[in-house]
Amino acid sequence: MTDKIVDAPVETQKRTDPPVAQKLLRADQARDTIRGGVHTDLRHDSAIKHVTGRAEYCDDIPEPAGTLHACLGLSSRAHALIRAMDLSAVEAAPGVIGVLTAADVPGVNDISPTGRDDEPVFATERVEFWGQPIFAVIAETRDAARRAALLAGIEYENLPHALDPDAARAAGMGYVTPPLTLRRGDAAAAMQSAPHRIAGRIAVGGQDHMYLEGHIAFAIPGEDEDVIVHSSTQHPTEAQHMVAHVLGVASNAVTINVRRMGGGFGGKETQMNLFCAVAAIAAKKWNRPVKIRPDRDDDMTATGKRHDFVIDYEVGFDDSGRILAMSGDFAARCGYSSDLSGPVTDRALFHADNAYFYPHVLLNSHPMKTNTVSNTAFRGFGGPQGMIAAERIIEEIAYHRGLDSLEVRKRNFLGDAGRDVTPYHQTVEDNIAPRLVDELEQSADYRARLAAVKAWNAKGGVIRKGIALTPVKFGISFTATWYNQAGALLHIYSDGSIHLNHGGTEMGQGLNTKIAQVVADELQVDADRIKITKTTTEKVPNTSATAASSGSDLNGMAAQDAARQIKERLTAFAAERWQTAPGNVRFVANAVEIGAETVPFADFIREAYMARIHLSAAGFYKTPKIHWDRASGKGRPFYYYAYGAACSEVSVDTLTGEYRVERADILHDVGRSLNPALDRGQVEGAFVQGMGWLTTEELWWDANGRLRTHAPSTYKIPLASDRPRIFNVELASWSENREKTIKRSKAVGEPPFMLAISVFEALSHAVASVADYRECPRLDAPATPERVLMAVERLRGAG
Repeated sequence: MTDKIVDAPVETQKRTDPPVAQKLLRADQARDTIRGGVHTDLRHDSAIKHVTGRAEYCDDIPEPAGTLHACLGLSSRAHALIRAMDLSAVEAAPGVIGVLTAADVPGVNDISPTGRDDEPVFATERVEFWGQPIFAVIAETRDAARRAALLAGIEYENLPHALDPDAARAAGMGYVTPPLTLRRGDAAAAMQSAPHRIAGRIAVGGQDHMYLEGHIAFAIPGEDEDVIVHSSTQHPTEAQHMVAHVLGVASNAVTINVRRMGGGFGGKETQMNLFCAVAAIAAKKWNRPVKIRPDRDDDMTATGKRHDFVIDYEVGFDDSGRILAMSGDFAARCGYSSDLSGPVTDRALFHADNAYFYPHVLLNSHPMKTNTVSNTAFRGFGGPQGMIAAERIIEEIAYHRGLDSLEVRKRNFLGDAGRDVTPYHQTVEDNIAPRLVDELEQSADYRARLAAVKAWNAKGGVIRKGIALTPVKFGISFTATWYNQAGALLHIYSDGSIHLNHGGTEMGQGLNTKIAQVVADELQVDADRIKITKTTTEKVPNTSATAASSGSDLNGMAAQDAARQIKERLTAFAAERWQTAPGNVRFVANAVEIGAETVPFADFIREAYMARIHLSAAGFYKTPKIHWDRASGKGRPFYYYAYGAACSEVSVDTLTGEYRVERADILHDVGRSLNPALDRGQVEGAFVQGMGWLTTEELWWDANGRLRTHAPSTYKIPLASDRPRIFNVELASWSENREKTIKRSKAVGEPPFMLAISVFEALSHAVASVADYRECPRLDAPATPERVLMAVERLRGAG
């Protein structure tokens, strides 16, 4: 009898409370818990595909018959007038279909993300950096296009060029975007009266994104004005707008699709606009599919990087090492156009205090125009450059007062009322940096290891050791307030399977896995029941970039909103159909409890479908509380802060400057982690990438303005052998976001990048030992072996 009830068609099942045997059987069909809910380890949804080569990237999409290939023709001058351009040899080359120049742009020849009309698709009368696109070759094969691009005859009239912030200031190049000033109190007066003052400078190098998958766009023309572009972009909506802009059509004619990226790190937030635009223009001009995939040399030459900074600072402090006043001027190599240099240099100022309190402070940004590629977003978005200045100041004070740098850090932490306000006047309400530092100090055995390091160095010898423990406080939210929004589209099909689409992009960080976990938790179903499809502007409009560590925060909340809308409809349906109160309807593991009856989820959804319940919803979320007045330099640009602490120990060969990281201990705050396994991986990867920025990755332009570190053969990223010999990473299991973020989690993409500053500080500590710690070594970044060796020799000479 029981079997007949369970197996009967859904529409004939009994509506009243079932017999006990039926209830037990249905309950047995479900488990007590779901697989892959939030706060649990769940493997990245594409992990096996990644390692087996089955993950489909843009270049893996089968090419329709007639697909053409594009290659950019790049300038070979840093700053020059174009006096003549002969492309006849290019056009006559084997396999070439045609050439695109600015004259072929049907709409507006500009892809500036800020709308400043300063970033042309193709240069016209003037080139402003070596590697600027001037034309594009369209050919039957990629090889034919690349070979033909080298045949152009271009006559230049050279103009003076400036390649770095100091040269740009000397040449009167000006700013690419308005500068920012942050002030609180009277820094000048407090500095004048301070018992001790130090002024200094630190040069902080840039960094190439070095994503595994380079830039690529694949455009397929449609009827009327339509075009579909498959692209590796972090910002599909911006790519959509830029393509529409250059084609002179409405945004609804352009569809951007992103299945996944092979890394992004900010380098595909705006830089992909160029490639999408070129592919789309060519596709519509010749009415054939067009793909553009530059080789690594052209990719590194023609696309922006992390901003180099030159930071002049002054700090006033008392005998105990407590800061009384701080001022800083942050000059950045921005490149020839604005791109995102405005918000990047703003954010450098936002993080110039790191986890410390400055009673009186004055900070100025100087976004300098230079004759180099326009620099852009990179993991941390200016925050790392600001934060390293704060740590240099702590280091200066420590050596001046003969104190351990950790003691100076502790004495200057943000604290209680009166010492809890940032330079931009936001009150820090959730400061857990002191607790993280104290716990890591104990778990990493910092005091004993510091004593051992000093004892080792006291022996003299060639190999010197260093150790440092540094904190991180990182603000979470886009400082462009309107970007703090997201949408999601959720469908539940009649068989109980779930289709989810959201505005975030997957670039290896596991965003899709986390969002699936959120929906699984909300509907109490196994995560593998949920399929997340490619990001596309056809389904979720007006999306923000997957950047600023906001991917899970924004898209998770939007997906949760969509799930709750459907859940409310289903609850009302169940209450009416089973004649019970809504409070008696409860979603449990892969089932729905309705009073005393438990209905398997798929059966329940089938019933809802038969009853014509709407099983689709568009979710939306906007971050609350945030506001920012740039003119006054005041507001609450960040919804909350993420914190972390790292202790690193290094060994340095003082004869060669070579070094290795012996050990790194990390305690990082991710709130209530959505997926601890993924978050731990993000922390590890960010730390190693941060090490690369501060130690080995050096960008170098020659005197003519040509980037010479334009390939893996000349640009050194960290290898597996460069990772710390001992690498301990823990998440702060006790942390919970006090703000109402998705499941009380915190962002994890960018904050751990700056944990690597502990390596930089440890190198400085090792170098300082050659002069008995009497002087701050003032290392510049990256601290390459050459720079470390020169610092050692300088201190030895001073001694």
